[in-house]
Amino acid sequence: MIDVLVAGGGPAGLAAAVHARLAGLTAVVVEPRTAPVDKACGEGVMPGGVASLRALGVEPAGRELRGIRYVDGVRRAEAPFRDRPGLGVRRTTLHHALHERALGLGVRIVPGKVGEVGQTPDSVTAAGITARWLIAADGLHSPVRRHLGLELPGGTRGRYGLRRHYRVPAWTDFVEVHWSSQGEAYVTPVADGLVGVAVLSRARRGYDEHLAGFPALTAALRGAPATEVRGAGPLLQRVRRRVAGRVLLVGDAAGYVDALTGEGIALALATAEAAVRCVAAGRPERYEREWTLVTRRHRLLTRALLAASSRPCTARLIVPVASRMPPVFAAAVHALR
Repeated sequence: MIDVLVAGGGPAGLAAAVHARLAGLTAVVVEPRTAPVDKACGEGVMPGGVASLRALGVEPAGRELRGIRYVDGVRRAEAPFRDRPGLGVRRTTLHHALHERALGLGVRIVPGKVGEVGQTPDSVTAAGITARWLIAADGLHSPVRRHLGLELPGGTRGRYGLRRHYRVPAWTDFVEVHWSSQGEAYVTPVADGLVGVAVLSRARRGYDEHLAGFPALTAALRGAPATEVRGAGPLLQRVRRRVAGRVLLVGDAAGYVDALTGEGIALALATAEAAVRCVAAGRPERYEREWTLVTRRHRLLTRALLAASSRPCTARLIVPVASRMPPVFAAAVHALR
């Protein structure tokens, strides 16, 4: 019997498997897609996420990010990261680096889907594999979470995200967040001559319709070759709890508020580490509290910004207020370290 079975081979699942191996545990990952896996993602890793990747022995190639800049027409506010930079990195590049690190440590990656989960007091069985613990890292719409009855109503009310890449020289080494009354557009340089642009909104519209709400950004991208559009959502996912017997939920599967602050990868890595730490100690019940502590700042900040951006009258004030109160904006950005 293996120690840790991981459902899902995205960043959260691979990070959990790597942490398990570094803790001396055996690990198997079940994932239906072939590597590297792409998905809609802002592709900006906050400084804390970069530090977590290095702790795993993973340093993917990308573009150094110096901070965050809010833009609304001619108004702008920016705050550099204080201690260390972030990283703009293609989702496929990040996945490849984590995948190779996991294989190098002896993690077995099995093609397939987890399906139903069975438990005894001492083990959990899924995908025909029996383990001491199952870590579910199977994404925003986690089948394991649904199968175990851990979802709460409300997952259809969240916003949606769309992303594509443009082959154009980067004009910034910040993550640029362009604001409008309808949503936001996130500009992240991810490689030489390649910029990712993600849009977030409550409205279900095509990518070009969303982007038209940002005239200056549209002009900067006009004529540049672009990749296909990838989408995700609804982003809001409410979860009853994150531990069910010998099953622990990590990453997006553990619940999600919104991608507004760009911390998805950092949180995936942090929750994966916390889950493995708890099962390695034989104390899975501790994970619920650890998850709460790890994600609290993100949840509070994200909900506050969502509340402000949901009303056109207050959404128009976000960038002007941030530009007039640089210390407050810098403190908020520093919290993302």
